[in-house]
Amino acid sequence: MNTVLVVDDDERLRKQIYWALKDLYRVLQAENRPQTCQIIEEAPVDLVLLDLRLPPAVDTPEEGMKTLEEIRRVKPETKVVVISADKQEETYSRTIREGAYDYFSKPFDMEELRIVLKRALHRQYVERQIQRLGLPSEEERPEFASILGKSKPIKQVFSIIRMVARADCTVLLWGESGTGKELVARAIHSTSRRAGGPFVAINCAAIPESLLESELFGYEKGAFTGATTRKLGKLELASSGTILLDEIADMSLAMQAKMLRVIQERTVERLGGTRLTKIDTRVITATNKNLEELTMKKAFRKDLYYRLNVVSVYLPALRERKEDISLLVSHFIRKYSRVNKKKIRGISTRALNLLMDYDWPGNVRELENSIERAVVLGQGDILHPSDICLEPREKPLGSRVTPSSIAISLAEAERKLILETLRLTHWNQTKAAKSLGIHRNTLRRKIRRLRIRQDV
Repeated sequence: MNTVLVVDDDERLRKQIYWALKDLYRVLQAENRPQTCQIIEEAPVDLVLLDLRLPPAVDTPEEGMKTLEEIRRVKPETKVVVISADKQEETYSRTIREGAYDYFSKPFDMEELRIVLKRALHRQYVERQIQRLGLPSEEERPEFASILGKSKPIKQVFSIIRMVARADCTVLLWGESGTGKELVARAIHSTSRRAGGPFVAINCAAIPESLLESELFGYEKGAFTGATTRKLGKLELASSGTILLDEIADMSLAMQAKMLRVIQERTVERLGGTRLTKIDTRVITATNKNLEELTMKKAFRKDLYYRLNVVSVYLPALRERKEDISLLVSHFIRKYSRVNKKKIRGISTRALNLLMDYDWPGNVRELENSIERAVVLGQGDILHPSDICLEPREKPLGSRVTPSSIAISLAEAERKLILETLRLTHWNQTKAAKSLGIHRNTLRRKIRRLRIRQDV
């Protein structure tokens, strides 16, 4: 569970935020700079919600700015979201320049705050993943440290990244979910002339359309109810850098038209504004859908597709580069052994063969989750087939029975039993759990683990 530190001299507000976040995060509290610095040095804090007007100088933002500087100096990887009653644009700009992830003016909406925190912590997870991943060999350049692999398909991706980085065109990344599109986008950014500028990632499918527009373009004071100050959009904040628009296929046609104008004219107009602002932002988009097919169905604008598809980079599925599985498994074992303080040295040949024989519909992300689960539940210093839990699949008749195939057969049997019980109870989970003799929450976990859906 991530740890969030709330820094505000208003005890009532601290308690409101605590109750709003306590089910999602471990929430710590501080009311001044000394307390904040002590907690930051002693506890593993992932994100700080920081009020700028702190005692003893509650009439100015200076104490809060000093606190922000101290956090960035001691724990630069910790994300900071500023919450303040200060409505001066200069204060906002200064906090962003000093490294704050986002800025909220008081009063603020708790639901929007939850969305921003989730996004900030996901960004932090990706950044930490990039820092921890090592290179497959000395032959590969350091900028690809976030992408593990020695196979021919992944080396082709490395080659394309090098060529694309030298240009400044729009790039379309496409491939199945879990293939590492955001990591590739970051690699393109870090090897381009824009490496010194910001990299901003936004998931178009995760944000409601009404919020997505204000997130991308920003807004002026008074643009809508609750817009008590001007806010710059992500496109403007990414100027001189790169913006990744993930899940671009889920963007509405209306928003697509606005994005087309941004790409063509290199300008943005904030909500409620009357003038255009020039931007110098490179646009990278990512999708797991076939945009060409969507254009034929008129579900995606053809003119925008042509603008985005200047250079297209296909990211191979894990089943297309199985020779990389061993390398990835070794890395994930080291990573999660360290995180969970386990002493797991490696994986048995039979267990590795089990992983090599699987098709990995969830790609590298699914492999990572499987290894993390195996490390957490593993009892010895070597992972064995009994430690590996994979998605059930049909086995051909007459296939040789092995310990790994027995494990899969048991999972298949469990899945079929639960599925049949759900059908008999007309998908009433309470009745199905009672019939199976397990708790409803246990049934829900099994449904998620076995990926059981009502349309099966």
